Amino acid sequence: MRIAIGADHAGYALKTILIAHLQAQGIEVLDFGTHGPDAVDYPDYARAVAEAVARGEADYGVLICGTGIGMSITANKVPGIRAAAVSDVYTAKMSRAHNNANILCLGGRVVGPGLAQEILDVWLRTPFEGGRHERRIAKIRALETDCGKRP
Repeated sequence: MRIAIGADHAGYALKTILIAHLQAQGIEVLDFGTHGPDAVDYPDYARAVAEAVARGEADYGVLICGTGIGMSITANKVPGIRAAAVSDVYTAKMSRAHNNANILCLGGRVVGPGLAQEILDVWLRTPFEGGRHERRIAKIRALETDCGKRP
């Protein structure tokens, strides 16, 4: 498994913890930055990770900013991405099981390291249930296509 990860300055500290956590499990990590605590613009990192996932260079992505919201809004602009801002284990599980989320967005100012690791583990091991949920994912794909055709 290959995970693309990125963060802004508010998510930098949590990103370093999650990278170590993933690597300890033998998971390959592609680190798209930021590489320090200096202020940066979250859309740059969200785009890089989302495009890597959309191109198939990574199986999943993890994005971290202050709340996870800005990263999720930005990543969801990339066709094929279903990014979920998550701050609890149940929502993490449902974002995979029902929405087939391919990017997990966390808030470095919202979720502590222990909970973030638990959320990430549950998110990675929860399979997409398919079935009735596949029909809904197909509607999301159709919306991306339809909106792409408009001026």
